[in-house]
Amino acid sequence: MFTLTHTDGSARRGHLTTAHGVIQTPAFMPVGTQGAVKALTAQHLEDVGAEIILGNTYHLYLRPGDELIARRGGLHKFIGWSRPMLTDSGGYQVFSLSDRRKVEEQGVHFRSHHDGSAHLLTPEKAVEIQANLGSDIAMVLDECPALPSTEAIIDTSLELTARWARRCRNRFLELKGEGKGHAQFGIVQGGTFQELRQKSAQLTVSIGFDGYAIGGLSVGEPNETMYQVVEQTVPFLPSGQARYLMGVGTPIDLLEAVARGIDMFDCVMPTRNARNGQLFTSEGPLNIKNARFAEDDGPVDPACGCYTCRRFSRAYLRHLFMAGEMTGGTLNTLHNLSFYLDTMRRIREAIAFGRFEDLRQGFHRTFTRRALIS
Repeated sequence: MFTLTHTDGSARRGHLTTAHGVIQTPAFMPVGTQGAVKALTAQHLEDVGAEIILGNTYHLYLRPGDELIARRGGLHKFIGWSRPMLTDSGGYQVFSLSDRRKVEEQGVHFRSHHDGSAHLLTPEKAVEIQANLGSDIAMVLDECPALPSTEAIIDTSLELTARWARRCRNRFLELKGEGKGHAQFGIVQGGTFQELRQKSAQLTVSIGFDGYAIGGLSVGEPNETMYQVVEQTVPFLPSGQARYLMGVGTPIDLLEAVARGIDMFDCVMPTRNARNGQLFTSEGPLNIKNARFAEDDGPVDPACGCYTCRRFSRAYLRHLFMAGEMTGGTLNTLHNLSFYLDTMRRIREAIAFGRFEDLRQGFHRTFTRRALIS
């Protein structure tokens, strides 16, 4: 599934081959929580160069339902997306319902945030839902303990995650034998404890997955702590398979994680921040609602060639935001995703030509040039 083509230090370039196409890595995955990347159509996503998107199992299971989607030919057909798709297990969302869920060996009991109905999400059920959705890459069900937690709590949690991972793998292989399912990634937990990350990685790798994710980060810990955990975990993951850092992050985070050997990322930041008026530029983020842009006829970023920057001014984008026009959210999102995806393209190119460190240092210099304008 994963082919490594170039290395530059610990940074890696390669590609993932799936039933719906090839994904160049390092890759960023826009998040389509409920079967849509907010404010965009599938055509928009193709136009900005997205090769893979992420769907949310928890939300799609509750509404409209994975079986309904399966009856309509799967999630790709349902949402009009022909390229690869990854689905999470739903675990993160379930564990965020701290007052509505109960964890047992069997799985997680929880109540829907829509109507209060009771549900049980087991490892097997998480695999079956994702098989109904028809994703190219499915994730195992893992427990997501809150940080900070004690070492003992994290240790108990990662062992439960490992047992669930084994059950997920067994069910996945059963369904794959029936012609359902494409690839499945395991998830490494362990909090910020080096020995526990190593333990979780070794337990997960021993099961044998098609790729491996590092979970439980970007939940409030300092950036340097996150980078350190990644650096300590990667050596225990197979070099011949893809490595996915879940829920990360800022453009700087992506660069720093690539420098430590990560291949895949997802984050709501570019889309959520776009809807809130924060736009990413080559010199750092800016808030388009700031009054200084009211009569600014320049593009969001003169260095950007996206549709938004080619056609519209900062003044117009500010007007749309202040007026609450939906078009503003679309144009802002197109720009931010273009910025993220172009950053990944530049990273891949730099790795291929042995210039990643030059790109990394240059990006740090320019991206932090502009203080955040509030």
